[in-house]
Amino acid sequence: MTLDYLVFDYSEGDDDTGLFDALATVAHDRAAAVQAEIDAVLDWAARFPGPRGPVEEGGAWYADLQASDEPGQPPRRSFTFSIGGVSAFCEAFRERFGDAVV
Repeated sequence: MTLDYLVFDYSEGDDDTGLFDALATVAHDRAAAVQAEIDAVLDWAARFPGPRGPVEEGGAWYADLQASDEPGQPPRRSFTFSIGGVSAFCEAFRERFGDAVV
């Protein structure tokens, strides 16, 4: 799957973990397309072996999504999406979505 709206920055933690962060701001008529990409990434992640949850609590991966409406003409919607986990999760994420990682 090619991601058209999400572009992830990657950072590594000191504890053999990694984090992918994306920000997308679009007109309201494009918000459903961004949400569909986020849902596709989460659906893929849900199939990763290991539980969802903070790594420090035994999880293999975790995600956070924030969305907000911004005034303007036209009004826009901003999505801040973070997903990360153990090194094996990050490797698998790069294999699957590498074209969307800068």
